[in-house]
Amino acid sequence: MLIYLRVLKESFNFALSALVNNKLRTFLSLLGVTIGIFSIIAVLAAVDSLKQEIEGSLSGIDNSTIIVMRFPFTSTDIPRWKWQQFPDVSYSEYEALKRSLPDAKAVCFVLNVPSETLKYEDNTVPSVNIAAVSYEYPEIETLKLEDGRFFTESESNNGAAVIILGDEIAKNLFGSPLASMGKKVRLYGRKFTVIGVLKKEGNALGGGSKDTAALVSVNVARRVYGDNNNAVFPQITIKPKKGIDDAGFMAMISQKLRSIRGLRAEETDTFFVNQFQGIADIIDNITGQMNIIGLVISGFSLLVGGFGIANIMFVSVKERTNLIGIQKSLGAKNKFILFQFLFEAVILAVIGGLIGLVLVFLVSILASSMTGDFDFVLSASNMFIGTIISAAIGLIAGILPAISASKLDPVEAIRTGM
Repeated sequence: MLIYLRVLKESFNFALSALVNNKLRTFLSLLGVTIGIFSIIAVLAAVDSLKQEIEGSLSGIDNSTIIVMRFPFTSTDIPRWKWQQFPDVSYSEYEALKRSLPDAKAVCFVLNVPSETLKYEDNTVPSVNIAAVSYEYPEIETLKLEDGRFFTESESNNGAAVIILGDEIAKNLFGSPLASMGKKVRLYGRKFTVIGVLKKEGNALGGGSKDTAALVSVNVARRVYGDNNNAVFPQITIKPKKGIDDAGFMAMISQKLRSIRGLRAEETDTFFVNQFQGIADIIDNITGQMNIIGLVISGFSLLVGGFGIANIMFVSVKERTNLIGIQKSLGAKNKFILFQFLFEAVILAVIGGLIGLVLVFLVSILASSMTGDFDFVLSASNMFIGTIISAAIGLIAGILPAISASKLDPVEAIRTGM
């Protein structure tokens, strides 16, 4: 064990000596490893950050949640032209499913409606994302209120003129979210009483944050747009009770809705029962593909870096031929010489890799500060991966020079080096 520690110490000293005495050559040789590790870890960190941002924006919704609508979440055997002609789900179907699904924890009706302008006295906020939902919505998605409450079943069913504002909307209209309670804002040509303000979420990917949204009763939107308006996209959102078999529950929903629509056995479904888990699977698939593409591209940089390390090690063997001959004449075994150069190659590669990691760390800090609420994540696991890859590149690049050094004849080595 002591001999390996001694070899490691000597190799580390040789590596540092190579860095100090041959700065330009070493810099150019390590540049490929540095760029390669920077590229790989930057890609992994960027994909991890993107995935965390997407999952964070969807964290309030359980993966078991089911959305029934005329559009599919994933690929389907039904041609696009055909499912585009399917009828939208209706409010009456929502009511029927709510009565006939005992295994459902909550059934909610949602209308995806166009954005609108909100006004309060002289203050105006354009392009507000309006979410028209039934009163069960808080049971489907976790909503955190800064102040106030959600609308009641009676307010939802009657289409009461009440509204819940996102944090940013409340600030723009009233200066402070807490100052908005009980105030009346103008929407759809009528006045709505503010009964709640949502806690600040921060920016979400694609602008989906509820900070810039307002929630109203679905029956308010139904009165404005009607039940057969192509400008809105209705959906029935269902959250099953815990412990329920997802596949069986989805099959039950399909069977109930087929019965409601009077579809015959030979007819295909005219709706899609989508599970939110499908979105999570799509995200994993996309981020996985992005990782693979990034790693392949970055691999070319590492290949160049590996050749650079191999080159500097062959030069190092040539420069120290005389020393190798002396070591062998004094009893040094081939294994000692082999490990000496392997350790040196690994140390050089790891130094290049560490420089790449430092650059990624600096870029992550800069990216996080420039993008505000978007956090660029550089995890310990990615840093560990970068270090391991660096060591592996050094090991692979140094194996041939180390073998050639270990096989040198001591007499010929001393004579050649003189």
